[in-house]
Order: sequence, then C-alpha cells, then structure tokens
Amino acid sequence: MSTQEASPLPHPARLPSLTGLRFLAAALVFLFHSSIAQVFSAPPLRYGFLFVAGGGGFVGVSFFFVLSGYVLTWSSRPGSRPAGFWRRRFVKIFPNHVVTFVIALVLISWAGESSGLWQSVTNLLLLHAWIPEYSYMVSVNAVSWSLSAEALFYLAFPLLSTVVGRIRPGRLWWWAGAAIVGVVLAPPAVQALLPDQPQWSWGPASFTQIWSVYAFPPVRLLEFALGMLLARIVLTGRWIRLPLPAAFLLVLAGYGASLFAPFLYRFAACTVIPLALLIPAAAAADVQGRRTVLNTRVMVWLGEISFAFYLVHGLVLAYGHRAFGPPTNAFSSGPAWSTPVGLGFLLACFTVAVLLSWALHVLVERPAMRRWASRSAAPAPAPAPDDGSQVLPEGVIGPRAGSRPEGDGSAADA
Repeated sequence: MSTQEASPLPHPARLPSLTGLRFLAAALVFLFHSSIAQVFSAPPLRYGFLFVAGGGGFVGVSFFFVLSGYVLTWSSRPGSRPAGFWRRRFVKIFPNHVVTFVIALVLISWAGESSGLWQSVTNLLLLHAWIPEYSYMVSVNAVSWSLSAEALFYLAFPLLSTVVGRIRPGRLWWWAGAAIVGVVLAPPAVQALLPDQPQWSWGPASFTQIWSVYAFPPVRLLEFALGMLLARIVLTGRWIRLPLPAAFLLVLAGYGASLFAPFLYRFAACTVIPLALLIPAAAAADVQGRRTVLNTRVMVWLGEISFAFYLVHGLVLAYGHRAFGPPTNAFSSGPAWSTPVGLGFLLACFTVAVLLSWALHVLVERPAMRRWASRSAAPAPAPAPDDGSQVLPEGVIGPRAGSRPEGDGSAADA
C-alpha cells in the first residue's frame, strides 16, 4: 500500500457503494436479532447461530456511526447554516421514528404488555440512550437507541466540522489514530471505573458497564468523529491505496477476532480499524468509477430503504415470532422449530421487513423530505435517488453539477 498524496481525489456527487454497504450493515443487525430470537429447536444450530451472528449487530451499528461522520463531512458545503442542517436531519429521521414508535406501541398493547410512561416519553424524544437503565434503552422500538446517539452527533456536527476542518492535512492520520485509541481504551477504562456487579445476562459485565461502552452517546461520538477525519483524509489526498476486497477481508478478520475477545471489546474495539478502512476504500472505488457488487442497482435500492429496514425489522421478528405461540425460554419471543421451519420463518420475516421498509420509505420518508426539508413551505421536487452520499440529504433536490449532496450514512437514514 502507498499513500496517495499527489492531489485530492475527485469529489463526485454520489457514492453508491456506501449505500450498498448500508444495507449489508442493516442485514448484519437483522442476523443478530434473528440469532437472539432462538427460533431453532436443535441446540447445536441455535447456539452456533447465536455465536456466529451474535456480534453482527455490534458491527452494523459501529459501521453506521463511522459512516455517518464520513458522509456528512464528505457532502458538507461551505456556508451551510447549523439551523438548516438540524432541520433537515430532524425531517429525515423523526417521521420514520414516530411512525414506527406508534406501530410499536400498538404491538406492545396487542401483546398485553406496557412500555412504561417515562420510557415511552424519553424514547419518543430520543433521549433514552442517555439513561443507564435497560428498560429505557430498549423501550418501545428497541433499535431506536442508536438514533438517540445520532441525535448527539447531529447536534455536535457543526462544531466538530469546524474543529476537524482546521486540522492540517499532514496531521489527520494522527488524529484518526487518536480517535481509534479512544474507542479501544473505552472498555478497560469502564472496567476500571465502574463496578462489574451485578452481572448482566448479556455477558460477564454489569449493565452499567455495557451501557457505558455500547450505548452512551458521548462514547460512541468517537466513531462519528473518526468518520469525519477519514473523509478529510480522502478529500485532502492522504488516503492509502487499499483495495476494497482487502478491506472486506480485514473486516472479516476483525469480526472473527471479536467473537473470542473479552465481551466489552466486541462492541467496537475489535472492528473499528477494519471499518475505518472499509468505508474510504468503498468511496475510493466509486470515485475511480469502478463497478462493484455494492453499487449495483439492487444494492443501491436496498440501501435506499435501509433506514426504514433498520427501524422495522426488529418489530417484525419479535412480534411475528410471538404471533405463533408462547416463547420456549426466557430469551426468545416465541416458539422454536425444526431447521427448515426456522429458516422459512426468518426468510419470511426478512421479506416482510423489506416490503414494509419500502412502504415506509415511499409513503413517509420521501414525502416528508419533499414537504419539509427545504426552507420553502411549498412542496419541493422529489429528491434524487439515495446512493450513499445522500443518505440524509441536506436538501431535497438532486445535486447540481459540481455540488456536494449532504447526508450521512447512519442507521438513522435512508
């Protein structure tokens, strides 16, 4: 590998491979939740699936956080005002969040359960990841805790963008390394500062320790800042010539290592470096005009609906499973079946989640952006297809030649 320093890379309006990657990350989260549903009756398959896929959700969320910082920085335009930026982020995220929040409340009521008043209120306001209690973190639509972290990222972005923009290009890799060190040191710091008792069912740690590393927004802000630094590294011509296939192999190696690492290191520490290399490698492939599996029409379409998929898939899995009968153990939401039946159920859930995601994207997300994302109260033209750099588009009109679409690549987007 060599460092590309002769000149900055071209700055295309679209990065479709990042959109394809977004869906792969969302699919990892789906596999994670599929594994903890425990739909298979055969213990070897049940526990083997849980072991192999049990880290998928951690990698997917970490990817979204790094990608969010990367694409927002890549697409940021000089002179953008914070108020307009925050408005567009709100319009992109909140309508989908509210719709799935209401659907989740209906399903909770159907199941004869209660989400709790304050848990529901903090969830609706995207404040629940700040509270170190399990009932708050997984309240209503459990996956929305990551939106609570993203809300902090968006609030901080204008200030962080100014700071990152002032770093001299020759020092960007040092700052990126410092962010990575912060992610890697978070688990031992938490272990040293917080009690490990009582042990939590997730693993050999207390819930306070798990929450501090996994959900506490300021800790996850390090991954967002890393993505911002990586974008500037590419934009200033400091990116290394790492092939995309090699970056994928590094991610696989990091994921394999995470399966055997101490529990708190599995959330981000083991995979943050491979993910930090994968995202710019995919962007560089698009910049150079290379065709990849990630930027095919199907993958781009799946990436466009990935935010909606992320929000609905857990509800489909949990309450679809519950609809077939009582759970077989304390950790599942429904019965366990033979291998063919279990695979059929998961495939059906995946298909339903994709269809519901497409409907949410078309009926809620895009109309909301057309109606409210621009300053004008009048309906704006339909946004250009999302392809990675427009994950959370700054405007609702497709980019003009030479312009930069603003957006982020987070779980809170599509």
